[in-house]
Amino acid sequence: MTDDMFVLNDTPIDPSDLAARLDRVLIDPAKHRYGLHMQNAGAALSALLYLRAQNAGVFPIHAGIPPETAREMAQAAGCDVMLSDGLKQTALPQTGTAPRGGVLVQMSSGTTGAAKVITRHWDEIAAEVESYAAFFTASAAMTPVIACPVTHSYGLIAGVFVALHRGHMPVVLDSLNPKYILRRLRETDQPLLYTSPAMLHTLARLLPADQRLYAANTSGTVLPEAWFQLIRARTTHLFQQYGCSEAGCVAINQDLQNPYDVGHPLPHAALAAGRDGSPDAVRITVAGHEIDTGDLGHLNASGMLVFTARADDMINVAGLNVYPQDVEKAVMALPGVSDAVAFRLPDPHSGARAGLLYAGTASEDTIRQACRNALADYQQPALIKHLPALPRQANGKISRREVSAQYAQEAVPA
Repeated sequence: MTDDMFVLNDTPIDPSDLAARLDRVLIDPAKHRYGLHMQNAGAALSALLYLRAQNAGVFPIHAGIPPETAREMAQAAGCDVMLSDGLKQTALPQTGTAPRGGVLVQMSSGTTGAAKVITRHWDEIAAEVESYAAFFTASAAMTPVIACPVTHSYGLIAGVFVALHRGHMPVVLDSLNPKYILRRLRETDQPLLYTSPAMLHTLARLLPADQRLYAANTSGTVLPEAWFQLIRARTTHLFQQYGCSEAGCVAINQDLQNPYDVGHPLPHAALAAGRDGSPDAVRITVAGHEIDTGDLGHLNASGMLVFTARADDMINVAGLNVYPQDVEKAVMALPGVSDAVAFRLPDPHSGARAGLLYAGTASEDTIRQACRNALADYQQPALIKHLPALPRQANGKISRREVSAQYAQEAVPA
């Protein structure tokens, strides 16, 4: 057995079983970049751990992506070999002689534009894992239960790699049936759940009244207020982490009481943002490289990063900044509102105005009156529209850009 053992659903997996076969079939793996696309989740993660140990390049691709699309993605990501089920190797034509090994390759989410190839060296990831494990003391004794894709850095690095670094045996679930996840949580000692905000919300709603989630970590988007209140009430230990594709995780909140308090910086990273409550661009410095996240926020007196908005979500109304969260907060406090999202609308006089979609039982007149009571004139929504449910993605995000395009012609004077 190896120190890299993990549990897949209900079955313990020893990656050394597959490693012996890979030793026989792969030639000089450190010189290659592999597109890793396997239907067998246990084999895929075992192969990834082997390739990491060999200092190879690896691009893990979600099993649900069709083979031809996966091949095109791997080729675009600079992979020269596709490794698929049965350890089948397919050569991928590449130009140039640049080194291909020694890296983890991933795609950005594409929620703020076209997806792009992100390449990070294994030693950078090792530094992140060590920093994460040393800083995140509240979770040190907990067993990660990873109910999200391990092709993404959240499940792979923060979940699997950190667990193995700490000597834990992570539980990886590729079944996203909420009742099954709840069962596996009950069967695990001090479980720390890594999953999407939407699944976390679903689990909190399904829990029997006398039960609570032991611990959960959220990432990827600020929890909508209604979701946060429910999840916070049903979870004993609630954490949040913050980062970006280029840098990985750079901040953690070890006691989440406000969804916008996204975390204190990890030791290996430096954060720059606004001060004294005034938001500014959030910039990350890791290993001497500065990264503009595209987010706006500020550092409070304790050094906590407080998220304000995506920079491209900010609404400039005749030179005055309107932050979507301020409009959303004005209506989410109402008892008849279960969800809300504010977004930019074009305006011929001021350049832009806010728009607002909401779900719940409150009337549009009630919403507009609440906005008049809580917001300045330039913050007032030019469009208020009720929907049965808001168009949230599986991770809980809403594309404000898509909503803006859809409702651009419906704005009316406030």
